[in-house]
Amino acid sequence: MGSTPLQGKKVAILVASGFEQVELVKPREALDAAGAETVLVSPESKRVRGWEFKDWGDWFPVDLELSEAKAADFDALLLPGGVINPDKLRIDEAAIKFIRHFVAGDKPIAAICHGPWPLIESGGVRGRKLTSWPSLRSDLRNAGATWVDEEVVLDRGLVTSRKPDDIPAFVRTLLDVFAAAGPATHAA
Repeated sequence: MGSTPLQGKKVAILVASGFEQVELVKPREALDAAGAETVLVSPESKRVRGWEFKDWGDWFPVDLELSEAKAADFDALLLPGGVINPDKLRIDEAAIKFIRHFVAGDKPIAAICHGPWPLIESGGVRGRKLTSWPSLRSDLRNAGATWVDEEVVLDRGLVTSRKPDDIPAFVRTLLDVFAAAGPATHAA
């Protein structure tokens, strides 16, 4: 029997169709293997579709529609990248409100590739050091972040990585950070 350092932790994975598939699948597999309960949350109902580098990927069932999700019920947040997904989320007020709960509550957040885009809208990058896909560098700097070109960056519970090649380091770091987080204040 393996170690389950995330037993009892509930992790929201917030996506819209167009997320980079590997950036959802690999971290989710690792979180599940570590004992976390992962919940695919989306503003879309029923299912969302991944993106596999240059074309559409697989369909994934939505576990919880964003309109029904309560951020207080979760211990941590995962924001996969891709271009389409975070671009949709950053203009969705309900998604930004959901993310702001994690930012305001100092709950751990992990974002990879273009995943930090909605963090800009939520006010979650000002004064933080992070990384992302290089095309977000100016956006993040303009929002008050310090952007660096590193495989994985950890700043006060915010874990960021640049691209799919960084997934092994990203996963190792987010597992440690999520395991160390305090329990969520679950709503009744």
